[in-house]
Amino acid sequence: MADTNNHSQLKAINPIDGRYHRTTEPLAAYFSEFALMHKRLVVECEYLIALSEERKTGMRSLTEDEKELLRRLPDISIEDARIIKRIEKEGYEGIPATNHDVKAVEYFIKSKLKGTSLEDVSEWVHFALTSEDINSVAHGFAVRSAIESVMLPTLADVEGFLVALKSEHAATPMLARTHGQPASPTTFGKEMAVFAKRLERQVEALKRRTILVKFGGATGNYSAHAVAIPEVDWPAFAAIFIESLNTEANGKEHFVRLALNDTTTQIEPHDTFAEMFDNLRRANTILTDLSQDMWRYISDGWVVQKLKEGEVGSSAMPHKVNPIDFENAEGNFGLANALFEHLSRKLPVSRLQRDLSDSTVERSIGVAFAYSLIGYKALLRGLGNVGVNQEAMLESLQAHPEVIAEAIQTVLRKEGVKIPYEKLKNLTRGKKVTMEDFAAFIEGLEVADGVKARLKELRPENYIGLAAEIAKG
Repeated sequence: MADTNNHSQLKAINPIDGRYHRTTEPLAAYFSEFALMHKRLVVECEYLIALSEERKTGMRSLTEDEKELLRRLPDISIEDARIIKRIEKEGYEGIPATNHDVKAVEYFIKSKLKGTSLEDVSEWVHFALTSEDINSVAHGFAVRSAIESVMLPTLADVEGFLVALKSEHAATPMLARTHGQPASPTTFGKEMAVFAKRLERQVEALKRRTILVKFGGATGNYSAHAVAIPEVDWPAFAAIFIESLNTEANGKEHFVRLALNDTTTQIEPHDTFAEMFDNLRRANTILTDLSQDMWRYISDGWVVQKLKEGEVGSSAMPHKVNPIDFENAEGNFGLANALFEHLSRKLPVSRLQRDLSDSTVERSIGVAFAYSLIGYKALLRGLGNVGVNQEAMLESLQAHPEVIAEAIQTVLRKEGVKIPYEKLKNLTRGKKVTMEDFAAFIEGLEVADGVKARLKELRPENYIGLAAEIAKG
């Protein structure tokens, strides 16, 4: 009999919580309903502490023990989460159903403060705020932590494979193709270097991202704050409070920063989310390109896959070893990017001061992250399961001697030979030529013997320019 967890996975509608549950599970700590409740509680409790430390609010100071109690309160159990859900949906112990998830969190906190020394400050919970103040920061927490703890480390693993391949095969000659046709040679390492450099740019941009959040009340004007306690500089208070959330209790500093957007409607416009999601989408697009190229290299026999004991490549054809990891990566990057594209288009658009269409869409941010993570893990499996067949690469390259035509015509231009391009075109275009044909052509040229000797030394495998240096750079 399958255990309950496996049984639920087999019945899951989406593959994130079903087939790929083990792969995506690390993201549950940031994007699940439970995680969202936890992060809302953190914001509410830290805000209550901050209010107590601002003398002009009139709220009494809290003891260190009371602050510690508030900082432990967000560490809820599954049963606590169920209580919050019951407050929202059906009511709980005299609390009527709120039909509002953030208000349910507020009531849960107040219920936890009953009978403690903090009961007298319970009405300061959620003081002058709107639900979007809490959600904006909570979603910022989720995206920041997922980027720092899951996405960037996994992308670093991908980069690691690419760096190893570019270094090991910096000088491994390979036939290049432009428009799918044989072109001037390159090296396998240099081609991997291209992907490594492209990915590096996106990763560095992700590390420097700032997530703007709002904390200005119902329509972003601090109206309730100002009428209740005009003595406090609320925008300055909010900026300091949000900045404080970039440092953990253990002193750890986040490198993806949260910052206050001081000019908002009821919602933060989500432009920085869109920038971050576009950043991830570009990284996924680069890795889609890599997956497709690796697929072709495997098809050509230039890259070979290691055999796995017991693995089946086809239900009908016993000989097959399919590039399934690269295909899996490509498919999941497509799903992720479709979601990221929608998130980037949708979230910055809200009717007037706000509508709720952003709220439901934000709940699927984790889905886009999850499909990306599935893609990264599949790509890592693929990269870890291949080897470069240098002999096959060399054989394919030597089968196309015509690729040195570019080199010959360029040297002849420098030597002042008339219409060299056209002469090489007549010799090679649409024809099967050999190295002997080139030798005869070179011998008939009216150039110095030294130039002839230099041209005769050209081979497809040594016409790689600065590819090796580029790969090592």
